[in-house]
Formats: sequence, C-alpha cells, structure tokens
Amino acid sequence: MDCASCAAKIDTAVRRLDGVADVSVSVTGASMTVSHGGSLNDDKVLQQVARLGYGIVKAEAGTDGRASPAAKAHDHADHDDEGHDHRRHDHGGQQVAKEAAGSSHLHGDAEPGQAWWRSRRAVLTQACAAALVAAFGIGHLFPVAERWVFLAALLVGLVPIARRALMAALAGTPFSIETLMTIAAAGAVVIGATEEAAAVVVLFLIGELLEGVAAGRARASIQGLADLVPKTALVERPNGTIEVPADLLVVGDVIVVRPGDRIPADGEIVEGSSDIDEAPVTGESTPKRKGIAEAVFAGTISSDGVLKVRVSAAAADNTIARVVRLVEEAQESKAPTERFIDRFSRYYTPGVLAVGALVALLPPLVAGGDWNEWIYKGLAILLIGCPCALVISTPAAIAAGLATGARRGLLMKGGAVLEGFRRITAVAFDKTGTLTAGKPVVTDIVAYGGDERTVLALAAGLEQGSSHPLATAILDRAKADKAPVPPALVAKAIPGKGVEGSVGGVAVFLGSGQAASERVVMTEAQRLAIDSLNGQGKTVSVLVADGVVAGLIAMRDEPRPDAAAGIIALKAEGIRAVMLTGDNRRTAQAIAALLGIEARAELLPQDKQRIVGELQREGLKVAKVGDGINDAPALAAADIGIAMGGGTDVALETADAAILHGRVTDVARMVRLSRAVMANISQNITVALGLKAVFLVTTIAGITGLWPAILADTGATVLVTANAMRLLRWRG
Repeated sequence: MDCASCAAKIDTAVRRLDGVADVSVSVTGASMTVSHGGSLNDDKVLQQVARLGYGIVKAEAGTDGRASPAAKAHDHADHDDEGHDHRRHDHGGQQVAKEAAGSSHLHGDAEPGQAWWRSRRAVLTQACAAALVAAFGIGHLFPVAERWVFLAALLVGLVPIARRALMAALAGTPFSIETLMTIAAAGAVVIGATEEAAAVVVLFLIGELLEGVAAGRARASIQGLADLVPKTALVERPNGTIEVPADLLVVGDVIVVRPGDRIPADGEIVEGSSDIDEAPVTGESTPKRKGIAEAVFAGTISSDGVLKVRVSAAAADNTIARVVRLVEEAQESKAPTERFIDRFSRYYTPGVLAVGALVALLPPLVAGGDWNEWIYKGLAILLIGCPCALVISTPAAIAAGLATGARRGLLMKGGAVLEGFRRITAVAFDKTGTLTAGKPVVTDIVAYGGDERTVLALAAGLEQGSSHPLATAILDRAKADKAPVPPALVAKAIPGKGVEGSVGGVAVFLGSGQAASERVVMTEAQRLAIDSLNGQGKTVSVLVADGVVAGLIAMRDEPRPDAAAGIIALKAEGIRAVMLTGDNRRTAQAIAALLGIEARAELLPQDKQRIVGELQREGLKVAKVGDGINDAPALAAADIGIAMGGGTDVALETADAAILHGRVTDVARMVRLSRAVMANISQNITVALGLKAVFLVTTIAGITGLWPAILADTGATVLVTANAMRLLRWRG
C-alpha cells in the first residue's frame, strides 16, 4: 500500500462483512487487524481483500501481537486467493493479516528482495507499453486494422484497472481512481479516440509505477533502521563463545563485540572499552569513548576495542525496534491537515464525476455544441480530476518527516504532533537530567599548602568503594586526571557530616564546610572561597588532613555540552525558554545564568503543571521537556510533551515526542523539521491543485486533450511524491 486511499478501500470492504466489530489498517506496516466476536470466518476476510487486488496472507502472531518478519507477504496481485495458506488459528478475537506491498491502485509490487522492475506492476506496464508500440507499427502497415490493434493494446492495461474498479465498487468504494480511469478510457473508445485512450492507460501505469517506487523508498527508510542490527551475536557460554541468532538473545546474556562489529543488542559494558560509533543510529559524527558500566545501543559500532556487553533488552525491545514500532504507529496517527484532505477527497471525486458529466452534456444540449468535442473534454476533465496527487500530498510528507526524524533520534508520536511543533512559542525545561547531565562532576579544586593533585588523591582514596554521587564524581575526576588513589584504612562515614579515615598514613576528613569548621579553625579567605563556590550553585567538600584544611573540592551537576546552544537555537526561532526545577533557588539561578534562560525553582510536580497552565493562558503554545516521574504531570498538561533520552518509562509514555539521544539542540531541530514538513505539504498541495486548475482551463478552451490531462495527474503525483522524499535528506 502506498497511501491512505488504499487503507480506506480495504477498511470499507472488510467492515461490510458480517461479524466484524472493528478494522485497523496500517499503510506503513502493510498489515491489518480485524476485531470480531469469534464467529467470523477467516477465509472471508482473505477473499474480500484479495478481490481488491491485494495479496494477503496470515501473519504469525508474536508475543506482542505484532506480525513477525516471517509474515512478510509475497505479491499475489492479479489473481484470487487460491493457493494461499488459509490455516485457521485463533487470535483471541483478532485476526492479523499481512498484505503484499503494492501500489494504491495496481497492487502488484516486487516480492521481497526482488528488483522493482521485475514486479507484476512493472511487467504489466512494460506489456502495455510494448502493445502500444506494436499497435503503432501494425496500424502504420495495415491502416484498416488500426482501430482494432489499438483497442487490443488498450485492453492489456485497462482490464486489470476495470476489474479493480468493479471490485472496489462492489466492496463499497465506487468513486475510486480506477473508476475515473475506466470511464475515461471507455468513453474515449466510444467517440473514436482509441489511440489516445491506449496511450493514456500506458501513461497512467507509468505514473503509478513511479509512485510505487517513491513510496517504497519512504517505507524502506524506516525498515532500514531495523537492518542496522546484526543478525547474529557471539555469546559467552561456560564452554566457550558460540554464535547465535540475535533474535534469540535474552536479558542477562553476555555477548562479545569485536573491533569493527555492530553491537547486536542494547546492553551495558562489563569488560573492555572502545570508541563507539553511534552515527548509524544518532547521526553523531564523532565516536564516543565508552567503558565498564556504560550503556551501548544495538546497531552502533565498536571501533577499536573488544567489548563484553551484558544484554539489557531482548531483540523486540531494543532501542531500534522500539523506534521502528513507535514510528510505524505514529504514521497511522493523522495530522489535522491530513484529516482535512481525507475528508475533502471523499467529496472531491464524486464532484469531479459530476463536473465531467456537466461539461460533456450541457454545451451540446443547451448551446448545440458538438457531442464528440464536449464528451472528449468531459473525459479529459475526469483524468485531470484524479485525486492521487492531492490525496498523497500530505501523508507522503508526514511519513518522510517522521522517518527522517526517527533516524536522527527525534521521535514524534504521530502526524498531529509533527504538525503541532511548528506552532510552539514557549519551551519549559526540567533542569536535572534535561538541561544538565543529571550527575555531579568536580568543577573546582582549591589546594592550601600543597597541589591540586594531592588534594584529589587523598579525597579519592577516602571515597573508594562509595556509591554516593559526590564520591563517584571525585573518583571519576581522579581517573580522568590519572591521579594516584592510595588505599584508605578504617574509613567510615559520619552521617550528615562526611567521611573520615587514614589515607597513606595521613588522618583525613572530607565533609561539608560546617562539619569541617567543627574540627579545625578556618581562615576568612577559606570561608569566603566556600561562600563564593556555594553562590555558584556548587556543593563544596572540605578536605582536612592532619588537622589543617588541605583543600576544597567543588561539585555541580553541569549543563549538557550543547545546552546553551540549544537555548540560543530556540530563541533564534522566536521561542521563549524557561527552566522549571525542584532544585534550590541558588543552584537554579547559577545554571540559568550560564545558559541565558529564565528560571523557576523549588517546584513540586504540581507547581510545574500549574506554571505550564499559566503560560498557556498567556496565549503561548507550550512544549515541556523532562525526563523524570516528577515531570509527568507537566508533560501531560503541555501542548506537546517531550521526553529526554535516558529518562524514566513514565516520562517516555506520557510524552508526545522523545529526544532519544539527550541533545538539547534537538528541541529546536524538531521545530525546524515540523516547519520543513509543513512547507513541503503546502508545496505539494499547490502543485496538485495548481496543475489541475491550469489543465482544467486549457481543456475547456480546447488547447489540451486526454494526453496532457493524464500527465497533469500522473505528473503531479510523481512531483508531489518526489518532493516529499526530499525530506529524507533533511539534516536540520
């Protein structure tokens, strides 16, 4: 299937069957789910769809009810369902079927792995074109047989089209593109324009073939994501390493990834380190160095090291599989513009038939015009009025926009969300884990009577084995600076104050400024230094060694590297940015000053939700960006909720969109993508309706006829689809 008219035709046909409660047809997934009370014969559904010209087979239901890869259907267009596998099985009130990928009109695409020019649709087009060329030759040699050979050439292509028009009409869709084409071609034969009718059918088939190829590219862009994951994995077993299918990996398996290999599953590194090339998944050009306890994603590449990775998600739940699944679901969620076009097209096609009939009948009846001339013009108007280009103008751009966004870690749950981003005028950010990295890092080391390296070494020695975030920050800094970490003896935590022990024979205490002042006398300069660092929103730990202050270590949850650039990018788009955080006011103001953003601090979840409502009452369209449970109410209240990558499942489920790779700049990129898609849709609609308007005028004026008329539709359809495909190259 290539567009929504396909889905509508199938939906209408299946709903007419007795016992059907509901039908859901996915264009992107090429699948259909039928809900029924249990009395519906499966064969009736298969036969009903096959009559429309679509190949259809039963899908194998996985644990999640989705079609498995084994259910990919082969093309069975141009014949009924004899020979299909119709084994009965129960889906708990649902039947899941997989349709052959094909055109919205001539449903005969290539079988899996087959080149498009060898598909049934391509073969039919080639046969019809060859018949037309032969008719020209025979007609030139034997003029007396010219009409009959052109009629034969016409029937090669028109019979399959007419059959589908009839089947669609019987199944509840009388006003289809096939109907318009059949009436126009048959009418042309009646008035003696058989040669033109045959040429028009060939042009129609060529246009449909090109449309199918272009739409196939859009579908492949999403399916190509799944191909990033390797098919096999090396798994550690007690008796050695064995190769197994990646689909069979389970949570807890330890896999070996060699240099240059793609990582076959989401997981956590348990041994080794390597530069990880995430470009295939995130578009990032620079590899990231990752080591023990860091997360890696399926489809990324280990560049230079051997890794052992503990699997954290099964194949069906890895990052790429989830993105593919969510994008497929999102593409079935229509944007407001797309819903309007769908409603408009329901009345548009019958309207075209009525206008064509009036043009053909009124001038001869009222003004004594020539019947042949005006019937010819009426038939040309039927071809001009074909709704293909108009119907596909919006969904093609929406599908391409969602696909290109997903490839760059910008996941939007539906066309309505994608369209809504262009209207955003304010963005409310959470601080911790959204604008900041979500964990403290050492920002300042102040040494008294020694050097910074000694201060860091003593503090790291004391903090060995601790999992406290501040301790982790000190140990990470010591590792980064390659500072020695001497062993600590009798180290113990003092609740609410700090930690003390003996490091390298030196009695050491590390704790808050207040706790340190209870142990030693601090100078005025030291107190001022602590106050200054605290004023910057930093947490200060004082190191006391052998009864004197040896140094200060300041830590803070620092902004993400691209946070300031992300805020600047939003302001450049005319969008207001505000930070909503539960953190203390001093820390919030310090971070806000660094980023150039207004801040609201010391907020509870309900306060964040309230402030989002206040911004909306000011007339702003608000997007809320967050990553935690406390953000869920505000995410739900905002016009668009955006979950930051690495956030909680609650945030991801509540949000309308997700930034999978934690880049603040991606918020502005989502806005730019939305605007690019909507501009593309405007261009598509202008082309679709503009060409029709031009050729409508020239046809009535007698300047153009059937050939240009079909080119007006076919050409517009190809132009619109190709224009939408440009979005697949969008970089933002």
